[in-house]
Amino acid sequence: MNQSPTDPVTAEERLAAAYERIDKAERPEIWITLRPYEDALAEARALDARVAGGEVLPLAGRLLAVKDNIDVAGLPTTAACPAYGYRPQVSATAVQRLTDAGALVLGKTNMDQFATGLVGTRSPYGPVRSAGDPEKISGGSSSGSAVAVALGIADLALGTDTAGSGRVPAAFNDIVGIKPTLGLVPNTGVVPAARPYDSVTVFARTLTEAQQALTVMIGPDEADPRSRTWPDAVRLAAPERPRIALPREEDLAPLSEEARAAFHAAAGRLRETGAETVVTDVSPLLEAARLLYDGALVAERYAAVGEFLARDPEADPVVAGIILAAGTLPAHALAADQERLDHFRAAAARLLSGLDALLLPTTTEHPTIAAVQADPVGINKRLGTYTNFVNLLDLAAVAVPAGEADGSPFGVSIITRAFDDQTGLDLAARLLEENGDAPTPLPDTGVDLAVFGAHRHGQPLNHQLTGLGARYAGPVRTAPAYRLTALATEPPKPGLIHVGPGNGGTISGERWTLSPAALGRFLADLPAPMSLGRIQLDDGSWVLGFQCDPHSAASGTDITHYGDWLTYLAAKP
Repeated sequence: MNQSPTDPVTAEERLAAAYERIDKAERPEIWITLRPYEDALAEARALDARVAGGEVLPLAGRLLAVKDNIDVAGLPTTAACPAYGYRPQVSATAVQRLTDAGALVLGKTNMDQFATGLVGTRSPYGPVRSAGDPEKISGGSSSGSAVAVALGIADLALGTDTAGSGRVPAAFNDIVGIKPTLGLVPNTGVVPAARPYDSVTVFARTLTEAQQALTVMIGPDEADPRSRTWPDAVRLAAPERPRIALPREEDLAPLSEEARAAFHAAAGRLRETGAETVVTDVSPLLEAARLLYDGALVAERYAAVGEFLARDPEADPVVAGIILAAGTLPAHALAADQERLDHFRAAAARLLSGLDALLLPTTTEHPTIAAVQADPVGINKRLGTYTNFVNLLDLAAVAVPAGEADGSPFGVSIITRAFDDQTGLDLAARLLEENGDAPTPLPDTGVDLAVFGAHRHGQPLNHQLTGLGARYAGPVRTAPAYRLTALATEPPKPGLIHVGPGNGGTISGERWTLSPAALGRFLADLPAPMSLGRIQLDDGSWVLGFQCDPHSAASGTDITHYGDWLTYLAAKP
C-alpha cells in the first residue's frame, strides 16, 4: 500500500491513529472485545523493534480485526452468544499466520450470532450499522469486521463465509471481500456454522491488501481434515481475453432498475478491458442456493451448535429457530439433498465449461435496520440470492465495489471454479483498475520460465503460455554470454545459444511463471531444435529458459547485434 509522507508508518503510529478513529466513530457495536490500548501498544512497539532489527514481516504493523467466531489467543470467543464464550489458549491458524507476518490484532468483532444470517442485526451486542448510512444494515454475519475496515479503523479484517457472509458486508460497505476456494485457508480454531461449507474470508479497502493477507493465510493444516493444497495444474493468471458469463435479465429480477444499470456498467467495464461476455442461464445456481436453508443441508448448523442452543434459552430467537428446527430433520432427507447437490455441481461445471468466470451482483438490495427487524427471515433469504450457492458448489468468489445504486454502495462478485482464485482476483483488478503493486500470485509455488522469441507478448506462440494459465512476470536480460540466431522455422523463432563471456551479447526477453504441471505439458510439446536449460541473467541469477542446439543455430542467421527478437522483426524489410 502506497503511503504519503504524513501517513502513519510504524506500528505504534498506526495503532494510535486507529484508536483515535475508534473514539471518533462512536460505533461501539463494531466490537465484542476491543483490546486495551496499552496491551496493543506494547505489541506494536515490539513489532517496530523487530522491523528496525532487520526482520522481514510482510504485514508489519497492519491492523487486524477478527470476527468473534475465530479464536485469538487470550481473547474470548463468543460467536455473539455470551453464554457460549470461552478463552482459547492458541489462535486460529489463519490468525496465527497473519500475526506471524506482522499483523496486529485490535480485537474481536460483532457478528450475527453463530454466523447465522446476512444482516448483521442478530446479536445481543446490538445491530451493526452500515459504515455509510447508520439507518441501514451492515450485512452479516461478518458485520463488525467489514465496518471496521470501511471506517478506516482496521487495515484488514477476518470474516467467515458459509452463505455469503464474506461478500454481502463487502458490498454494503464499499470494500473488497475475498472468499477463497474451500479449504485453502484452514478452519482450525473457527467455530463451525456448516462445517463442509465454511470458509475464512478477508476484508480490505483494496484488492492488493486483501490478496497480501490471503497469501499469508493459505496452506494446509494437519489439524483441519478439510484443508486442501493447490493442484499441480493451477492457473496463475486470467487470460488476456477472458470469457465471462453474465446472467439473463430474468435472473436479475430481484434488482431495482438502478441496480441493474450498475451491474451492466460493471460488465461493460470488463468488456472494455478485452473480456468477452456471454449471457448464460444461471437459474440452476440460484436453485442450488435455496438448498442451504430451505433443504436438509441446514442440519449441518444443528450439528455445529444445536445441542448448545437447546440448553441456552438466551440465544437470538431467529438464530435459535433456524438451527433448532434443523435438529428434527431425518437423515434420509440430508442424504437426498446431498445427492441433489452433486447434480447441481455437475450443472455448474457444464455452465462454466469454456468460460473463465461468472459475474453476478453480490446481493439484491440494501435494507434498513427497521425493515430487517420487521421481516428478519424474508429479507435475509433475498440477500443470499446470489451468494448461497457458491460454497455449496465448491466455487471461489471475489466481491468488489461497483458504484452506487438506490443511495447505497453497489457491489459485484466474480465467481470462478475451485482453485481458479487468481483468475477471479485478476478480473477484479480490472474492474477496480488496480494494476500496481500486485502481490505474488496464488499460489506462490510457480516455476519461472524465460522466453526470447515467438512465445513473447503479441507473438504467434504466446497463446501456448496463456492457455496454460501462465503469468507474465516482467522483462529479463541475459548475462553478456549469449548469441541469438534467426531460425528458418514456421512460425519464425530465434535460437538462444550460450557462448560464454566475451563471445556474445546481452539478449532481452520475458519472464513467465507457470504451475509445475503446466510447465510439464508445455515442455512435452516443445519442438526441436528447442530445449530447456538454465540461463544466466544480467543480475547474476539463473532461470529456466529456451536454448537451441549449436548445430541448428549454425544454420540460421546471427542477429545478436539486435539484442532483441522484437527489434530484429521490426528492422526486417
